[in-house]
Amino acid sequence: MRAPNEALIVIDVQIDFCPGGALAVAGGDEIIPRINALMDGFAVKVLTQDWHPADHSSFAANHPGAAPFSLIEMPYGPQVLWPVHCVQGTDGSAFHKALRTDPADLVIRKGFRATIDSYSAFFENDHKTPTGLEGYLRSRGVTDLTFVGLATDFCVAYSAIDAARLGFAVTVLEGACRAIDLNGSLAAARKDMIAAGVRLEA
Repeated sequence: MRAPNEALIVIDVQIDFCPGGALAVAGGDEIIPRINALMDGFAVKVLTQDWHPADHSSFAANHPGAAPFSLIEMPYGPQVLWPVHCVQGTDGSAFHKALRTDPADLVIRKGFRATIDSYSAFFENDHKTPTGLEGYLRSRGVTDLTFVGLATDFCVAYSAIDAARLGFAVTVLEGACRAIDLNGSLAAARKDMIAAGVRLEA
C-alpha cells in the first residue's frame, strides 16, 4: 500500500471512449486490467466521468454544418467539436463494465454545463470554474497524484497539468493511458505536461 497522501485518479474509462463507443480511443479497454490492479495500492481513489447534456456546445451535431473534430472559437478559447458522446444516462456514459468501480471513494462528473466543455478533473475549460476535486483531495490530506485513463492527450493531460499548477506532485502512467492523437495532440500534450512538471512514467 502506498502512503496515505497518495491518490489514484482514473480519468473517463467509459464505454463511449472504448472500442465500439461513440468516441472510441484505440486500445482504450486494454488499460483496464492494469488500472484495476493499481486500485488496491492506493488509500484514495477517484474516478472521473464525462457527463454531457444532449445539447452540449462541444458536440458537432449541435453546430449545423460543422464536422466532427473541426475547431471553433468559444468564449473560453478554441474548442474541438466532438461526436456526440457520454450523454447523461446513456449506456455510453457508463463506466466500462470491466472497470472496478466499487473501490472508488469519489466519482467526479464533468462536462455537465451545456455551454462549456470540461477536459480537466479540476476545472472547466475556462480554467476558472472548479469541479471541487481540489478541495476534496486537500481535505483527505493528499499531496501526490497518479493519473491513468482516457485520453492521454486531452482529459488526462489537462487534469495532470492543472494538478501540477495547483501544487500537487503529479505522475502520469502512460502505459495505463491511451491517446486520441488528433493532429499531433499527443506530442503536444506530452511536451506541455513535462513543462508543467508532470512526471511521465511507463
